[in-house]
Amino acid sequence: MRLTFLGTGTSSGIPMIACTCPVCTSTDAKDKRLRSSVMIEADGKTLLVDCGPDFRQQMLRENVTRVDGIIFTHPHKDHTAGLDDIRAYNFALKRDMPLYLDAFTESEIRDQYSYIFSPNPYPGIPRVKIMSISGETPFEAEGVPVTPIKAMHHQMPILGFRFGDITYITDANYIAPEELEKIKGSRILILNALRREPHISHYTLQQALDLIKELQPERAYLIHLSHQMGKHEDVSKELPENVFLAYDGLVLQ
Repeated sequence: MRLTFLGTGTSSGIPMIACTCPVCTSTDAKDKRLRSSVMIEADGKTLLVDCGPDFRQQMLRENVTRVDGIIFTHPHKDHTAGLDDIRAYNFALKRDMPLYLDAFTESEIRDQYSYIFSPNPYPGIPRVKIMSISGETPFEAEGVPVTPIKAMHHQMPILGFRFGDITYITDANYIAPEELEKIKGSRILILNALRREPHISHYTLQQALDLIKELQPERAYLIHLSHQMGKHEDVSKELPENVFLAYDGLVLQ
């Protein structure tokens, strides 16, 4: 299995528009963060987790010629706003794009992209195939086994996903004990850590580190980072030896 971090930033990305802070003006490539998403390559299939506003740029940067399906964590725009650009894969692969999502996310996407689901669709719109999932039941995404993990993003239920020994959790600030059991045993944990200060819907750096210590993965990677976290180089020096700031383009094999 191969995992590529397509983006590791929060909803505003880094640099943030109109910001001149040291992080946003940094010349370190690791401080340039597109909106959070990952690509999973396993069993001959290429899957994406989320499809945000930087989707086109991410696909071009990584030279991705095939996407077999997209799995959604939740319907916030920084995770869904690239959906129109799947048209390119419709044209190239001559097939509808499977979207794996729960009922709540499906309802929101149908509202966000009503033209996709029109009974009289305009020629050339994205073509999708809805693949319903829930937080209760493991499923296969184009043949790749996936275990969903329920979490809370303030008052919004979202899904994380476990792919074999890798667990991916974004946009969460609470995971119930029974869901934490699904994560235990993961060799790699990918977890959101927005900033140092408390936040209403995301783990802080310390909260993420405490959870990592509890779950004891071999390695952990922090994502969905804001410019308030600090520079990649500086923050990395503060972390435990098995915890890393992920960065755009990082590949885990």
